[in-house]
Amino acid sequence: MAEQLSPKRILVLGATSGIAEATMRHLVTPGAQFCLVGRNEAKLAAVASDLRTRGAAEAFTYVMDLDRTDQHVPMLEGAVKQLGALDLAFLAHGVLGDQLAAQVSYEEAAKVFHTNFLSSVSLITWLANYFEQQRRGTLAVISSVAGERGRKSLYVYGASKAALTAFLSGVRNRIDRSGAHVLTIKPGVIATKMTAGLKPGPLTATADAAGKGIAAAIRSRKDVAYIPGYWAAIMLVIRAIPESIFKRTDIG
Repeated sequence: MAEQLSPKRILVLGATSGIAEATMRHLVTPGAQFCLVGRNEAKLAAVASDLRTRGAAEAFTYVMDLDRTDQHVPMLEGAVKQLGALDLAFLAHGVLGDQLAAQVSYEEAAKVFHTNFLSSVSLITWLANYFEQQRRGTLAVISSVAGERGRKSLYVYGASKAALTAFLSGVRNRIDRSGAHVLTIKPGVIATKMTAGLKPGPLTATADAAGKGIAAAIRSRKDVAYIPGYWAAIMLVIRAIPESIFKRTDIG
């Protein structure tokens, strides 16, 4: 059995998302320290308090809009200074966007790409170099199964996640030999505030189930994790459908 990791110094970017909160509850161990980054100061304080109650030694908070790429470097340097070093950086920052608006407006589509891809590239680039130089540590990033096949109902979001998945694959290939680890997380539909506008289906999972699966993937050093795991089989089938047939489907 592979050695199970237990990260103690954890940076969480987009720490107030439903999946991030659930994952942290499954990662917290006695003595763990967190640096939580997000826009909502009150929500960050509540998450930090919950983690301390669950046994964390400390939970620092950093209020900022992660779309502000010009602020990334001082924030990341500050997180390392507060924690002493990083064992894990967990990127849960992203938006679903408005597909109907984005398919008729470049500006709307660009907003989705900026948040889900470009701002993530800024964070990942700095963190990948940090972990490569440190020769250890895990960079775990939430992408999506939506990035594996373009669908008419969600293709702007899906395309931004496809770009993110490809970027992470390249970063993994580059830094893996150093001892650093890159995990691409591909959730299906998870019941969170972000997906509240989507019609729930039989495959919708709870945030807690997603968090448990992500924490397990981090500890076992997986390269790619489908959350929940049954999405690996589902996407295998969907990827195999010929485009001549797929273009006529109404897969949601």
